[in-house]
Amino acid sequence: MNKPKPFSMIREFHLADWFTLANSFAGMGALFSVMTFLQTGDVKHIYYACALIPLAFVFDVLDGSVARWRQQSSIMGRELDSLADVISFGVAPAAIAYACGMQGLFDRIVLVFFVACGVSRLARFNVTAEALSEGGDKVKYFEGTPIPTSLVLVIVMWIAAALGAIGDQLWLGRLEIAGFYLHPLVLLYAVSGSLMVSRIRVPKF
Repeated sequence: MNKPKPFSMIREFHLADWFTLANSFAGMGALFSVMTFLQTGDVKHIYYACALIPLAFVFDVLDGSVARWRQQSSIMGRELDSLADVISFGVAPAAIAYACGMQGLFDRIVLVFFVACGVSRLARFNVTAEALSEGGDKVKYFEGTPIPTSLVLVIVMWIAAALGAIGDQLWLGRLEIAGFYLHPLVLLYAVSGSLMVSRIRVPKF
């Protein structure tokens, strides 16, 4: 029996997989920036967090382009891509919203719903990718909006931070329901999550 070589898993990574990892690095960087903002209150860290999500999107696009260019793809690469997307386009945007002031109980429920929808959307895509490709090598359409569309929410949060509309100044204020708070702006996340798990067909180019 041959003994596995050191770091054998990493040796099996394709070039595209390194771009996928860069996507996850950017997402984690955004999370650390959010934590730093919550510790220091310095809004520049919200800017950093928001800026890292478009960077993650660039890496997400590049990993697919590189995989097609080199004609190298694998089940592991697909799973790796989904896990990176959960961090960068699910957890990080939700954390940014929380840092910007959506911290009420109902806000948290909505943000958890948003992340759960993103995870479910990616899982559904992975298990149906072969069927959706209709026997070809490429998926022809998505069911539900792709999780990277959360980039729109991040842009909204960046604009809010730039205009000082975070914390107590968050747009649309807050509602008190049964002693707990809901910031109506968080409903954008509810809409985004719902669209992700919908049956809407989105062409894949």
